[in-house]
Amino acid sequence: MSLKRSHASTRSGATGSESGAKLERQEFFDELKKHGQTGQMFSPVDISMAIGAGEAAVSRALLGLAAEGYLEKVDVGKYSAAPFLEVPQAEFLKALARASKTDSTRQRDLSEISRLKQNNDVMRAKLLGAIAERDHYLAALKQHGIDPGPLPAPVPAPAPVAAASVGESPAPTSPPAIVPTVEPGPG
Repeated sequence: MSLKRSHASTRSGATGSESGAKLERQEFFDELKKHGQTGQMFSPVDISMAIGAGEAAVSRALLGLAAEGYLEKVDVGKYSAAPFLEVPQAEFLKALARASKTDSTRQRDLSEISRLKQNNDVMRAKLLGAIAERDHYLAALKQHGIDPGPLPAPVPAPAPVAAASVGESPAPTSPPAIVPTVEPGPG
């Protein structure tokens, strides 16, 4: 054996880049089952260290399995395998095959979906806060015997403006005035 060959084999064995690049499906399946039973959150690094696979391959597979609904993405780089407990191995293999075919467009779409879900959660929280505030003020008005009146009618969408002839200017419009109705309270 030449010195060059000996040196190259020890270097690649130390980093694990060649041997760790392949994802062993059975070991991966068993590790996910184990994490599903314990209920612990895990990262791609945890799985790659446990099964000796490359972190990039594990990360791609986990992201794909989360997109398929077999795992739950809890936080950035953290997963939960609770939904994975009921998955048979044959179904897992099919899902893993689909998940490993993720291209850059799908990755971008998945991250966009994740961003939109987060935005949806933020907006839902703001809406629930506004509703709670409205209910608080309505209750305060009723407590003091003030009738808040009927709910305001929704503002109709403006009609589309037809293309005006050259030289004609559209008539200015002003929004309808809202007059609050306050009835005097008792006493």
